[in-house]
Amino acid sequence: MTTRTRGAGASPSPAGEAAAPDVLPARRTGRGLGAAWGRLVDTARRPVRWRRLRGRALLVAAVLLVSGTFGLVTASAEANLGPHAARYEVTLDHRVTVDLGPLGTLVVDSPAPLTLGARVTVQEIPSRLTELRTASTLEQLEEDLDRYVQLFSAPEGTLQTVGRALVADAVRRAVAAALVLGVVVLAVRAALGPGRRAELATAARDHRPLLVAGAVLPVLLTLTTTAAGTVLPARPSPGPPSAVFDGTPLEGAVITGRLAGVVDTYGSQVVAAYRRNEEFYDRAAAGVRAGWERQREVDARLREVREGAGVDPGPAEDETVSAVVVADLHCNVGMARVIRAVVEESGAEVVLNAGDTTMNGTTVETYCVTAFEQALPGGVTTVVADGNHDSAEIAAHERSLGWVVLDGQPVDVAGLRILGDADVRTTRVGVGTRQSGEETIGDAADRLADVACSDGGIDLLLVHDPRMGRPALQRGCAPAQVSGHYHRRVGPERAVGGVRYVSSSSAGAVSGQPTVGPLNGVAELTVLRFSRETGEVLDHRLVRVLPDGEVTVGFALRWPGPLPPAAEPADPRAPR
Repeated sequence: MTTRTRGAGASPSPAGEAAAPDVLPARRTGRGLGAAWGRLVDTARRPVRWRRLRGRALLVAAVLLVSGTFGLVTASAEANLGPHAARYEVTLDHRVTVDLGPLGTLVVDSPAPLTLGARVTVQEIPSRLTELRTASTLEQLEEDLDRYVQLFSAPEGTLQTVGRALVADAVRRAVAAALVLGVVVLAVRAALGPGRRAELATAARDHRPLLVAGAVLPVLLTLTTTAAGTVLPARPSPGPPSAVFDGTPLEGAVITGRLAGVVDTYGSQVVAAYRRNEEFYDRAAAGVRAGWERQREVDARLREVREGAGVDPGPAEDETVSAVVVADLHCNVGMARVIRAVVEESGAEVVLNAGDTTMNGTTVETYCVTAFEQALPGGVTTVVADGNHDSAEIAAHERSLGWVVLDGQPVDVAGLRILGDADVRTTRVGVGTRQSGEETIGDAADRLADVACSDGGIDLLLVHDPRMGRPALQRGCAPAQVSGHYHRRVGPERAVGGVRYVSSSSAGAVSGQPTVGPLNGVAELTVLRFSRETGEVLDHRLVRVLPDGEVTVGFALRWPGPLPPAAEPADPRAPR
């Protein structure tokens, strides 16, 4: 086979001698698939090019490995832990350590793979709690009891929020580290120059993998053994687990410091409240399913009777769109499983949320929204008109979960055209209510009416405060309106231009009472059925959960039509 060297005028190597390192196969010529494959094989056999490609691949892999590890072990995030803001940092001791400052720590085994763990520093423990005075300590901590019950009831919401934040931070740190390492590598490469690089490459050619490993492993060991102060070989036991949390998501937790004394007297109250909460809402969800099954049998018999009497039995299920109305949930995550039961039993495609999903609209409360979202079966869309207890931060989180957040423009969901907007006021506990901007309730109501009338095809107006929908109904531009805010049910109430329905609180909210734990008032959810063809509301069914845990599932009642317009007064001067 004829060979050629890179130098001009070089002669072939004598027979029997090994080819020089820079000898390359002769370039194949010709056309067709066979010739193309031959040229590809020749290129792959060229030792110089392959060595360069392999070296660069190893270098890139080393940079990615180091930067990725750096991003992972140094990731941190600001999120919540129950009622408190907290800072989360990745560790490598396979533990979750909650640092409560002067109160002590809480340690549980990490659910993460490998040796990954986390250190959670709670940022709101007051320094004055440096002594265990039972009366004063419990009095201050009891204000947070309900939020701890929420955390126990739906820990997945907090875990998902924290996990996303840590992954995002790890990616940002890894990208930054990769860029820095890349710049360093390029700078070193430029400083060496081509001649020196060639000499070093020749000397290190046979030991390249060993050299790369020798450079990477010390870096990785340094990162992993010093991340967040964690030393891998040492994993001393922090002490025996607390029996208080047996049978809860915190089973096996170890309590240290003054917090251990608080837990002995106060922890049992939290756990008892958590268990009462779980039992109550499990019973309520089961009551929904049992009540719906009984009502389904009644509906089937009524349908048979109507058909036998020659009366129209109503549309078939595939001709309708079902939607579940919730309002004023106020972070009662216990109701999440009840909402799921209603959605599944009704076959709903849409959840219509009339706002006030949270209490104060804080970032800490995003886990409440996540808990409600996680409870819903797949394929169900939540449409929300945020209330005065929500906020822009809550709206952003709702959008990140896939909720349709109404903002004054019509949206199409499951064949329905829906219009709505957030409340123009903000209400904060201990502060009161004020306007969010310059727009008043009346201004927002007129704006929505203008949009509805210009659109001409609105099926439903969804708002938080019912006053925001009044002009659109009066002008006949929205045939139906759903809202919340009053914490009491009104309607369906017929108006000249359409029908208004105000949902009561779906959290059993009672003035001056918490909205977590077993209900203090009656919680209500409403199932609406729309015509898939015309978008009009056909009927409504009320589901009520009583404070004693009993559940009632009502009949599907026909949705009323609007009132006819008033007749024009007769002109007394007109001839008779």
